[in-house]
Amino acid sequence: MSLVAHTTRTAIYAGSFDPPTNGHLDVVRSACRLADRLVLAVGIHPGKAPVFSPAERLDMLAEVCGPVAAEEGTCLEVITFDNLVVEAAQRAGAGLLIRGLRDGTDLDYEMQMAGMNGTLAPAIQTVFLPASPRVRPITATLVRQIAAMGGDVSAFVPAAVLCRLQAKFPKRPA
Repeated sequence: MSLVAHTTRTAIYAGSFDPPTNGHLDVVRSACRLADRLVLAVGIHPGKAPVFSPAERLDMLAEVCGPVAAEEGTCLEVITFDNLVVEAAQRAGAGLLIRGLRDGTDLDYEMQMAGMNGTLAPAIQTVFLPASPRVRPITATLVRQIAAMGGDVSAFVPAAVLCRLQAKFPKRPA
């Protein structure tokens, strides 16, 4: 009888997460089934003006994704990065790069990125996770736009994120 030592399978899921949406949460749930350790990496791009600061996004991710990871028995970490995602993955010790797919347009773009990332870091495998039908239309960009115009985004984001969006975009008088 031989015993095989268990190695930790680490995955990284990177994005702007501005704000975290139910679509992101759907991908996190699926990713937790594949990894023992999941690193959520918030990309910081100097040219972009996000609604939420990096610290706010880290807090929201920990709050809404932590219970999902715990339920699946997955260790969750949240970090920021300001360079190539493969470099963040290497620093985190991740062998899997998680990407969510909503539709064929996402697939075309993500296949290009996977090819480039595979050349830059051959040891890191890109894994595509299809979004559940109920969250496929959700994008953080649309959520921000709807919230900024006073619309109801409660169907698109977790409750904790909704509260923070409502604080950023108070209801306008009718």
